[in-house]
Amino acid sequence: MKYNHNTKISVLIITLNEENQMKALLADLDFADEIIVVDSFSTDNTEVICKSFENVKFIQNTFENYSSQRNFAISQAKNDWVLFLDADERLTPELKNEILVTVKNNLTYASFLFPRTFMFENKVLHFSGNQSDKIFRLFHKNHAEYTSERLIHEKLKVDGKIGILKNKLIHYSYANYESYKSKIIRYGKFKAQEKFIKKQKSHYLLHLLHPTYNFLYNYFVRLGFLDGKKGVIICYLNAYCIHIRYKELNQLWNKKQPLSPK
Repeated sequence: MKYNHNTKISVLIITLNEENQMKALLADLDFADEIIVVDSFSTDNTEVICKSFENVKFIQNTFENYSSQRNFAISQAKNDWVLFLDADERLTPELKNEILVTVKNNLTYASFLFPRTFMFENKVLHFSGNQSDKIFRLFHKNHAEYTSERLIHEKLKVDGKIGILKNKLIHYSYANYESYKSKIIRYGKFKAQEKFIKKQKSHYLLHLLHPTYNFLYNYFVRLGFLDGKKGVIICYLNAYCIHIRYKELNQLWNKKQPLSPK
């Protein structure tokens, strides 16, 4: 099947209170044929910043979970090829060129994985489990959708072959300790909801051992110790996310109803 009959690209971004990121991100999307921001009713200046760009279509939609929000964004795109970006992600000139060339010449793939470089306070984090990070970012909207089985770390279901781009996407995920901790707490709560919906329960030993294993695996096996203090922090926070997952899951079972992550 040929995928390049329509080579225009819609860039899709979902946001909530991203005023510190949006200006830099939107200013660098001059190659896009369409830019759509789907916002979850931000209370900061995200809306004002987005609307200051004439080529940006700003839509507000109530947030239920990441998968449904992304699928809603896809439904708003007028072009076949969509490029999803998070507010804390940046394209290099080489990656932008690769995206354009790939969409123009592609005859084989329905979607593409992007390798990512994890940034820790503007410096590259080389190990700690992030060295093999890849994520779906570019795909043909008629041959891919996000499944409802995951509320966080969304799973893209692809009808067709999957390619991998060479140039890396820059991920400015860790700006500071408190913001990253808030993010992983939110992720942990969503993962707890996923398990609760699937009727999985929290067990004391699993709650104790899983975060510990995660830290040791990423710090020693995935070479987090080579990242120095940064490695300790990231490995700890990622393990803490798993602790939050089990803690929240236990609370959900005690209350017998899902909680809304905050």
